[in-house]
Amino acid sequence: MIDWSPLRSALARCRADNISVPIWWRDDDAIEPSAALRRLSNLASDLHIPAHLAVIPAHAQNSLVPVINDDPFLHPLVHGWAHHNTAPQGQKKSEFGVPREQAILDATRALTRMQTLFGKQLIAMFVPPWNRIDAALVSELKSAGYGALSTFGPRSNTLNIAQINTHIDPIFWRGHRGLVDPNDVIEQTVTMLDARRISAQDASEPLGYLTHHLVHDDPIWDFSRGILSELQNGGATCVTMKDYIK
Repeated sequence: MIDWSPLRSALARCRADNISVPIWWRDDDAIEPSAALRRLSNLASDLHIPAHLAVIPAHAQNSLVPVINDDPFLHPLVHGWAHHNTAPQGQKKSEFGVPREQAILDATRALTRMQTLFGKQLIAMFVPPWNRIDAALVSELKSAGYGALSTFGPRSNTLNIAQINTHIDPIFWRGHRGLVDPNDVIEQTVTMLDARRISAQDASEPLGYLTHHLVHDDPIWDFSRGILSELQNGGATCVTMKDYIK
């Protein structure tokens, strides 16, 4: 049994101090319709929370287009180009995390490909694979046509482009790749909420929940339903990136 009381208390403190808690949901690595994607869609519909799908442009299948465009709770984002690791040996995985001449060309063709597939449904947000991006490339995203960048962790307010990150990840990537200890995720979320309440973190940035539908097991699905429900019930407001990117 998961003890949600610390999260409920943290949300109550935010309400008492009139601190709004906007939340958003990002899910990475979509390329085609699947049973897992249907489950994601059903959960988003049940909770009335938009799920922002970071789609891999180079591998996106045409069959994915009607699945997303006909679903009011699914919103496509640009997830790198091919989700291919270009980092030198010994460095952390990334596709856009180290300087390379081809990077801006890949980012540009990724946006073009996604616009061709999804048209006006596309939200022009760049989501670099592994959440890593070279600072020089960040400065070029806006001129390439992007309206925002999304990685992981509290954002920087020094960029020339809007940044709306994710902050909560329920998957134990460095271990068994199942659900992180729920108490740890709740504790981390409480810490972030309290930091926002006392202005130690940017309270205007939507609190982002990050999932990867293709690798979820039942405990991850169940926890995702639980925490998103608790956040909503505690006064958090679900937002779509269309509200933030002009």
